[in-house]
Amino acid sequence: QVRLVESGGGLVQAGGSLRLSCAASGSFFSINIMGWYRQAPGKQREMVAIRTRGGSANYAESVKGRFTIARDNAKNTVYLQMNSLKPEDTAVYYCRSIGPESWGQGTQVTVSS
Repeated sequence: QVRLVESGGGLVQAGGSLRLSCAASGSFFSINIMGWYRQAPGKQREMVAIRTRGGSANYAESVKGRFTIARDNAKNTVYLQMNSLKPEDTAVYYCRSIGPESWGQGTQVTVSS
């Protein structure tokens, strides 16, 4: 079983940056995919970025070139560096592991215009 704990959310002005962290307990290296998802009010949860154990990364079109997902196996942590933030990036951001499946509790990101 994997337990995920996110941190790093907050309030930032448009154009600013934030870095989210997701610390995983358990056997982090064996986790197949780590990812970040987000859910804005009144909208469905959507994939933001995922990174496989082998190093491949995929991003939502809306964040390409602005967000970067990184995985540090030595620290059992996955990061989401978010630059050039926009008001439409406002959402609760969730960390997710796939294989085994687990979700974090979420962290709020609010971008003011």
